[in-house]
Amino acid sequence: MRPAAPRRQACGMSEPALERLARLIGIAPDYWDIWGGLHHTSDATRVALLKAMRVIAEESDAPAALKEREERPWRRGLPAVAVLREEAVPYRWEVSVAERHADWPHRWMLALETGEARAGEFRPAQLAAVGRREIDGTRYLRAAFEWRERLPLGYHRFTLEPAQAAAPVSMTLIISPGRCHVPPAIAAGARQWGAALQLYAVKSARNWGIGDFTDLRNGLDITGSAGAGTAGLNPLHALYPHNPEHCSPYSPSSRLFLNPLYLDVEAVPEFAECEAARNAVADARFQARLAALRGAGLVDYPGVAEAKLAVLAALHSHFREHHLAKRTPRGNAFLSFQRSGGAPLTRFALFHALQADFHAKDASIEGWPAWPEPYRDPAAPQVREYLAMNSERVEFHAWLQWLADEQLAACARRSRELGLAVGLYRDLAVSVDRAGADAWTWQELLAGRASIGAPPDDFNLHGQDWGLPPFIPERLTASAYAPFVWTLRANMRHAGALRVDHVMGLMRLYWVPPGAKPADGCYVHYPFHDLLGILALESQRNRCLVIGEDLGTVPDAVREALAPLGVLSCRLLLFEKERGGGFKPPAAYPAQALVAVTTHDLPTLKGYWLGHDLDLRARLGLFPSEEMQARFTAARAADRPQLLAALEREGLLPPGVTVEPASAPGMTAELALAVHAYLARTPASLMTVQMEDVFGELEQTNVPGTTTQHPNWRRKLALELEQWAADPRFAAFAAMLRRERAAGEEKPTADERR
Repeated sequence: MRPAAPRRQACGMSEPALERLARLIGIAPDYWDIWGGLHHTSDATRVALLKAMRVIAEESDAPAALKEREERPWRRGLPAVAVLREEAVPYRWEVSVAERHADWPHRWMLALETGEARAGEFRPAQLAAVGRREIDGTRYLRAAFEWRERLPLGYHRFTLEPAQAAAPVSMTLIISPGRCHVPPAIAAGARQWGAALQLYAVKSARNWGIGDFTDLRNGLDITGSAGAGTAGLNPLHALYPHNPEHCSPYSPSSRLFLNPLYLDVEAVPEFAECEAARNAVADARFQARLAALRGAGLVDYPGVAEAKLAVLAALHSHFREHHLAKRTPRGNAFLSFQRSGGAPLTRFALFHALQADFHAKDASIEGWPAWPEPYRDPAAPQVREYLAMNSERVEFHAWLQWLADEQLAACARRSRELGLAVGLYRDLAVSVDRAGADAWTWQELLAGRASIGAPPDDFNLHGQDWGLPPFIPERLTASAYAPFVWTLRANMRHAGALRVDHVMGLMRLYWVPPGAKPADGCYVHYPFHDLLGILALESQRNRCLVIGEDLGTVPDAVREALAPLGVLSCRLLLFEKERGGGFKPPAAYPAQALVAVTTHDLPTLKGYWLGHDLDLRARLGLFPSEEMQARFTAARAADRPQLLAALEREGLLPPGVTVEPASAPGMTAELALAVHAYLARTPASLMTVQMEDVFGELEQTNVPGTTTQHPNWRRKLALELEQWAADPRFAAFAAMLRRERAAGEEKPTADERR
């Protein structure tokens, strides 16, 4: 057991005030590590995080900051937001008034999301008192306001007009359902399966060196025709067109928008209209570039971006002249997209236009914190002036988003036409890059200098710093969770399912203070049940199944809260073991789960069986000690006979293979099929299969803890998309999955699916 951190460190301030302030803000006083050690949050960490949250500027500010926050709900009159379950009638929230006015009539107004408005009066003194407090000579009454009529789901606005002619105060009232959406087929007990795709990794005879939305649509045709009910995708979040080498989908510029490198340029309608663009693409030199991009084993992001963006810029000019200027139906459709995108779309497009300009002048400028000071504020007059002077440049980035939305929508339509029970299964990253568009837009809500990470564990004895900024809990609440709402809507768009990465983050995130070591971090709590209510509301509205990525150390309270909401858990074969080290039998898996053998952050099945990932970690110096390497190597050696024994119990061992690992020195296609058949027998509602495992790939997609040491997010599949359907390995997997998962079950109608 690791020794606990010291309880206190001298920081020159009143400890009770500091601890109370930290607890009020959400900073946890302690946490248990994976070895059973209790770690107390030090005063130094509290101070650093409170500064990062901009709660205090100096250590001595803690008592005043505590007083202000304890008094704020009494002075304000209403909370900023209340999230209530639809069935929790009577609805109840607290109002606070000066007690001397408590017997006076107070006017209230409720503006429903539908536009309907209601109004009335009440006397606070006649309500059930919750508490009283005197502040600066004024005595306040806090009372429980009750609404006895069932309200519709949605985002409403409740306003209180105090009797003493003070300014009205309002709160956002969110009425949420008790459960997330579950597709009819899954609700009826059907067990669905699908391919897990890293879209960029799809190789085809027609793409421009990176998998694109047309590849996705064609992949749906292949897998959907074979019986798949879903297609899992890596995050499609917007990255950095000016710096395509920044290619991690889990460190995006924005989670609200799409990566335009996934566009199929030749499928853009303007390409068929623009002879100059077609001639440029048909040029022998350009075709040679495309052939080289297609033939590369790794995605050449700079080469792909250069080729695509040059042609797209020409198509944008054509669009402006032939559609926008003439207000054709297509031009009007784009204008409608701009209007519906509103301020978030404008700010996103502005960010990328500004970043491209600044980077062109100085290649060292990466992200808004490095911009000239006046441009760091999205509301600054210099930013408005830039927009006015560079509207076409800004429009280009909005236009790319429109095209991407069109092409992704076409993929979603195709999934419905094919009868996929779930459809596209998208992935939501836990946060954004601190220098990107979302961080620029929401900089007042983010702790820009702190980082999300993880506490020490076996693989990372010093903890992890992911370099992603967390939202400040009290500021997120004050915004009525607007960024969370927008992010969910954007990622549930055109999706039948959404995986929420690190779903534990809805309850708590591990924060690393600015400039500190990860081991010096602590957990910060979030308004978990409010966020779950919004998740359920957006899930129902978008008819989107929710999968919570709950791998690793998960507080019991997280799974206990997610299960009644209908959120699917994530279970990986490689992690699901019994106390003695054996693999859990299929029947031991929960039904309300998504299961897979492995993921993008873990070795492929072939790599796992051969221990290739352990060799790679050793070569890259990722083991903290030789003892740790030896322990993991021994554990892997013990896993092999256990996995073979599990297959034997299910009667799945291929001919010639026994429970002795020597009988299976390699991961053959037959053994890989057997391993997946084992998992397919679980009662889990959803199963995904990595195409890397179908085709026997060795290298994994991403090696955590590496940046330039390993080609993360670049490796392509060896087999071209056009060859999938005829490949005997794919045919065998599809036949097995149809047999083991949901063969013969009636598919839902198109109306039921959506």
